[in-house]
Amino acid sequence: MTDFRGVIIAGLLMILGACAPRIETAGPPIMTPELNNDHILAADGARLPLRLWRPKGESRAVMVAVHGFNDYSNAFEDPAAFWASRGIMTYAYDQRGFGQTATHGLWPGVDSLVEDLRMVTALIKRAHPDAPLFLVGESMGGAAIMALMARPEPPVVDGVVLVAPAVWGWQSMNIFYRAGLWLGAHIMPWATPSGRGFGIKPSDNRDMLIALSKDPYIIKHTRIDALYGLVNLMEAAFDSAPHMAVPTLVLYGDNDQLVPKEPTYEMLARLKTGYRVALYDSGYHMLLRDLDAEPVLSDIAAWIIDPKAPLPSGRERARDQILAAE
Repeated sequence: MTDFRGVIIAGLLMILGACAPRIETAGPPIMTPELNNDHILAADGARLPLRLWRPKGESRAVMVAVHGFNDYSNAFEDPAAFWASRGIMTYAYDQRGFGQTATHGLWPGVDSLVEDLRMVTALIKRAHPDAPLFLVGESMGGAAIMALMARPEPPVVDGVVLVAPAVWGWQSMNIFYRAGLWLGAHIMPWATPSGRGFGIKPSDNRDMLIALSKDPYIIKHTRIDALYGLVNLMEAAFDSAPHMAVPTLVLYGDNDQLVPKEPTYEMLARLKTGYRVALYDSGYHMLLRDLDAEPVLSDIAAWIIDPKAPLPSGRERARDQILAAE
């Protein structure tokens, strides 16, 4: 008698195997990475568009700014201009799979994102060997920084700034989210479900959001396998928290509707020493571009110039105070 259960299981495994998540990882190295005026050439020849904002006078510090999910380096246009007025030079690049890269819309994998950041940091450090160097990551960019800094032989930097870091990994999602995302990524990874109807407000800056909706380099239809990959990165970032061994500034908005408070505060509880935290009661997920972004930008500039000085916004909070309030 035929074992129909075995046939069904075998059929499901064949379907799942045929529809695995697509990951456009970096290729084998074929060249020495290069830092150019408007792009970086990675070891596999991939071209990562680059933007640079210089202060008018001498630079007091250099920043590598890492954008969030579905965004690109243009995210730092206004923030970097502000920091330049404070004497800080900012580099921002399009991460592999985003912005104007050749694989726009396809998930590059955690390792490719993290090792690209290592490569970019090394190139910029080489170009400015005597300047204090900081990594600033927004959302997914913050997750990439956390994952990198917890890996063996992390880059030598003077500090990192995590702006609404994406740490909502598998560890924090309920079983329905986990199961739905896993099935979607393995059955129809190419699908791009709409996020409309959820009522999520990423920022109170309506004009900025309208401009993003018209920007051709912003990804508006996200593949399910890219979301699946993002959760893997967020999980890696969450797991990295206890291993961060560099001065760190964490910024979070009380109105953040994209990265929940629970995993964010759990991440804060896992950090060891050398970190500071600021909470903004009027802040949303896109803290750097909210209507009330100036206090956030000022805090970042002040901390980079002097990591021990008080934050000008007065929004700094002790971790124990934050966790006790929750």
